[in-house]
Amino acid sequence: MKIRIILYQPQIPQNTGNVVRTCAVTGSALSLVTPLGFSISDRWLKRAGLDYWEGVDVTTIDDFDAYLQNAKDNFYFFSSKGTKLYYDVPYKPNDILIFGSETSGLPDKYHQLYSERFVKIPMKEGARCLNLATSVGIGCYEAIRQINARS
Repeated sequence: MKIRIILYQPQIPQNTGNVVRTCAVTGSALSLVTPLGFSISDRWLKRAGLDYWEGVDVTTIDDFDAYLQNAKDNFYFFSSKGTKLYYDVPYKPNDILIFGSETSGLPDKYHQLYSERFVKIPMKEGARCLNLATSVGIGCYEAIRQINARS
């Protein structure tokens, strides 16, 4: 069982480094949709991920639209535009959890194409969004919790 985390055009290297750590300790894979707001060799990225980079399956996706069209596994977008709560989704092994850019979120076209796949983490009305790495941790651990509960 491996959850895949996708970060859509991440901008802040420290967040991505923290997500690498989450992937390392959960056995999850990580894909980064280009263009990135930093270099993969960025020292802040490496520092935030420490030595967790080794052993994490990290890939880049250059054509995200084609990736989604060819996806064989379930995928879910985590967004404040979702109407379904993230814990109401029945996650399965190999599901894909997609998180938007820290600065601009996810493009509207994905909400238009895949609105039924958008989920949200509940927050108080009018609050700014959670930190990207925090959101990934919440989503990833809920998926793992559900999958393990059914095993």
